[in-house]
Amino acid sequence: MLKSSRWIKEQAESNHLLEPFVATSVRSGVISYGLGPYGYDLRLDRTYRRLAGPPALMDPHQVNEANFETLSEDVIVIPPGHFILGRSVEYFRIPKKILGLVFGKSTYARCGVLVNVTPLEPEWSGYLTISIANCGAWPAALHPNQGIAQVIFIESSDLPIMSYKDLNGKYNGQDEVTVAKIQKQ
Repeated sequence: MLKSSRWIKEQAESNHLLEPFVATSVRSGVISYGLGPYGYDLRLDRTYRRLAGPPALMDPHQVNEANFETLSEDVIVIPPGHFILGRSVEYFRIPKKILGLVFGKSTYARCGVLVNVTPLEPEWSGYLTISIANCGAWPAALHPNQGIAQVIFIESSDLPIMSYKDLNGKYNGQDEVTVAKIQKQ
C-alpha cells in the first residue's frame, strides 16, 4: 500500500525515517523539496563526485575510486553527455516492511537531466548516492539544497524473507558519495 504524507510525517518524527525532515513542501523560489501528498522530495547535497578523466572502461566490476574526484559547489554544472554521483541531504532508515522508490523530479527532466530510478530496500539506511545524468546538448546546472528526486514509500502486507541488512548490503550505512562496487566474498 502506498503511504501518505501522514504516515511519512509520523515515521519521520517518531522513528527517524529520514533526517533532517521538512514537514512542509517548500516551493517558493526553489526546486521543491520536503513533504508532499504521497512522497518526500529529497534534496541534493553540495558534495558530489565526477570522473576526473576518461577511464579506459566503466565496468561495475572494476570501478576505480581514483577515477573520481570529490567536489563541493553551490551550483553543480554537468557537461552534456556526462554524469555525476550526488548525495542526498537526508539520511534514511527504511523499516523492514517498507520499500522506497526514488524518481527524478520533472523540473530537471524537462531540462534533459535524469535521475536514476532506484529502490531503497527494506532495512537499508544511509545517505542516498544519486546518479544524475545530463542527456541534453548543453551544460546543465544543479542546485544543491533544493529538490532533486522524490521518494514514495510502499508497505508490504508481510515481512520479506530477508532484508538489505540481513544480506549485509554493500551500500548500507553509507555516509559518503559511493561509487559502484561488487559484494566481496
